[in-house]
Amino acid sequence: MACHALLVQIGVLGATGPAGRGIAARLASLGYEVLAGSRALERSEAAVLALQEKWGNKVKTLFPVDNDSAANCEMVIVATNWEAAVDTTILYSSALAGRTVIAMANGLEKVGQEFRPVIPPEGSLSAAIQAAAPEAKVVAAFQHIPASTFAALDKKMEGDVVVCGDDDDARNVVLGLVASMPDLRGFDAGSLVNAVGIETFAADLLSINLRHKGKGTLRFLGLEGYSSEANR
Repeated sequence: MACHALLVQIGVLGATGPAGRGIAARLASLGYEVLAGSRALERSEAAVLALQEKWGNKVKTLFPVDNDSAANCEMVIVATNWEAAVDTTILYSSALAGRTVIAMANGLEKVGQEFRPVIPPEGSLSAAIQAAAPEAKVVAAFQHIPASTFAALDKKMEGDVVVCGDDDDARNVVLGLVASMPDLRGFDAGSLVNAVGIETFAADLLSINLRHKGKGTLRFLGLEGYSSEANR
């Protein structure tokens, strides 16, 4: 887990929602110190207490805070639902300046029995988050890992994580984070402009899983010998 040496704390904005709770718990189970943020401290306290009651020492490095505190960590994950992601980022844009910020949400709407992508004027939700915090180093990652998969600490995660962002160092740090997660592989997809393809594919993936009643994830074939560390 080489990434541990690079990170002191990871802050999660919106850690009381499904995605936020899941990724906060998963990272804490790997030994990271995670500050689970919320607009209201009492909501974060309740969410962390529920996770502690369920998982015990597996989440002993998970701590409840408000979003202000979470936004001041070395790495910050925007884990709110996609509708709130940009507004939340705007609120903390000053605190996020110079920090590595992971954008993990996808703009999606459900129409009948399928999901459709919602593409903002910036081209992707990740790009919109970057525009909302222009001095932050925004990296798109984890768009295809379900919240329930992160949250199931008694089960391994499998899949490939596409990582893109305009700052090379920040992208490498996130690839290192992925490398510390057993059974996940991270792949460097270059600059943040490529996030549009990552995010829109999530609609296809969800629609396929819905139609076939499955839990499919993304896996690249022909790249079996590669790892997140090899991509760095």
